[in-house]
Amino acid sequence: MTYKTGAGRETMMSVRADNPNAQIATKLRALYLSVQEEAVPDRFLDLLERLDAVERQSMPDVAE
Repeated sequence: MTYKTGAGRETMMSVRADNPNAQIATKLRALYLSVQEEAVPDRFLDLLERLDAVERQSMPDVAE
């Protein structure tokens, strides 16, 4: 079987047609790879930066 991943790469995976568990595993693996290659949205990165800033402000200063 040939699957397209998120970046357009083809992945060759040999799966027996009579083994539904292997087919499911192969499709889940291909889906995971495509999701893994997706970029993180800028909106989400901005939110993480704001949360980090609030966390730093709420922590007491530690003398070195």
